Amino acid sequence: MKTELSPRVKVALYGLMCVLLIPFVFPTWWMVTSSVKPISDIFAFPPDLWPRRFDWTTYQKVFELQPFAQQYWNSAYIAAVVTLGTMVFSSMAGYAFARIKFPGANLLFTVVLLGLLIPSEVTIVPLFQMFLKWGMINTHWPLILVPIFGAPSVFATFVMRQFFIALPGELEEAARVDGLGRFKIFWIIALPLAKPALGAVAIFTFLHSWNLYLEPIVFISSRNMFTLPQALTQFTDAYGGAMWNIQMAAATMTALPVLAVFILAQKQFVEGLAHTGLKG
Repeated sequence: MKTELSPRVKVALYGLMCVLLIPFVFPTWWMVTSSVKPISDIFAFPPDLWPRRFDWTTYQKVFELQPFAQQYWNSAYIAAVVTLGTMVFSSMAGYAFARIKFPGANLLFTVVLLGLLIPSEVTIVPLFQMFLKWGMINTHWPLILVPIFGAPSVFATFVMRQFFIALPGELEEAARVDGLGRFKIFWIIALPLAKPALGAVAIFTFLHSWNLYLEPIVFISSRNMFTLPQALTQFTDAYGGAMWNIQMAAATMTALPVLAVFILAQKQFVEGLAHTGLKG
């Protein structure tokens, strides 16, 4: 039997949640408002929660100082390709580990999971040497291949495996009776049922690729090839100091897709992870 909270308790709870929300919302608010302030007003004390005057030219200067439209496109298409590639490979690998019985399957899956324990800083030098030998430095290939076959794909494979393990075996048995082979069972039966898990994988992978920073600064040196996290560090004056209002304008535009994905797809993300369960 549910107990109804009194109006006073509800008001107190909502008030407490609003207070706890401040540390999470204030940095975003400060970033957005600082993007339309003159530099002298950004660090005014006491700080102004609302701009005294709006300077919208900061957004125009973002595109004047950097090829920002090209850099935006770079991040967008790289994130899209990485997301699609990770969904393809992780779904196939997850299905194989979950539904195909072969000697050493659990041991091999454990070895794959160990990839999550290796920091990217440990592998970045060997990867640089490998891509240098292949002639792929200052191209986007490292930013596409490393996430698809690296730690994000390992996590995605784990999510997909956990989902496929939870599928009833009777579905495959019925499909085999109908004459379907292994790939058709995966493509026609298992994959459509895995939409919640695929949604979670897509969201996680897109956000990871969009925010990738270490690999771009190692593999990319041309401004036209920069991705957004790398481009944000380039808004400096002649003395190397940060142009804070312009940098905040660029950061605001960079954060828009992330906020949109979070707001629109947070339910799908939670539902997808909940469907994976914890079966071993």
